[in-house]
Amino acid sequence: MFRRNNDSLEFLLVHPGGPFWKNKDDEAWTIPKGEAQPEEDLLTRAQIEFEEELGVKPSGNWIPLDSIKQKGGKTVHAWAFEGDLPDRFELRSNTFQVEWPPRSGKFKDFPEVDRAEFFPEEVARAKINPAQIPFLDRLRESL
Repeated sequence: MFRRNNDSLEFLLVHPGGPFWKNKDDEAWTIPKGEAQPEEDLLTRAQIEFEEELGVKPSGNWIPLDSIKQKGGKTVHAWAFEGDLPDRFELRSNTFQVEWPPRSGKFKDFPEVDRAEFFPEEVARAKINPAQIPFLDRLRESL
């Protein structure tokens, strides 16, 4: 999701939840994303993941941004749409379970996303996972 603020763009990024990401900021944020099953429509999966991670149903004109490969080898397909969060936005992310503390035998639930914010382009470029910067470039080019 992106929005226009006068003559500039702002990009919505999400911060991964859980103990491993707690103290990470720059280069840790990402676009809302998830994993598609084989033969699943990728745009439909992107829309579902957006809603699961933020608790907001996305809508708008979808702009294809192609795909990138992240450092760990995961391929990420992306689309953009212009929009804004509701005035009284309250993040409602799905959760995941992880053994915490490590090797304790205890499992704890964490939100998949613990923060969501719009950032001006220059800030977004510092916050986003570096492998995803081409999505920002492609969106700017398409607009």
